[in-house]
Amino acid sequence: MIAMRTTLTLDPDVAAAVKRLRRIRNESLNKLINDALRRGLKQMSARAKPRQPFRTEPIDLGRLLISGIDNIGEALKTAEIDALKQR
Repeated sequence: MIAMRTTLTLDPDVAAAVKRLRRIRNESLNKLINDALRRGLKQMSARAKPRQPFRTEPIDLGRLLISGIDNIGEALKTAEIDALKQR
């Protein structure tokens, strides 16, 4: 086995997470970083799972209460009127 010695500069959030995890697991920095890199490299090199298409079911919302969605003022006025009716 050939060991590689190198210097890493960790981002502040990563350094804080490493420090927290070292405290929880009571492990050496060397072991913790090696374990994290092994897991991360395995995950990064794994073939991506094919995603299933996301489907939504259409529903009938009834008739359109405004003449079109291009007139924002009319849409807001209708929404305000509906909100007042529900009070």
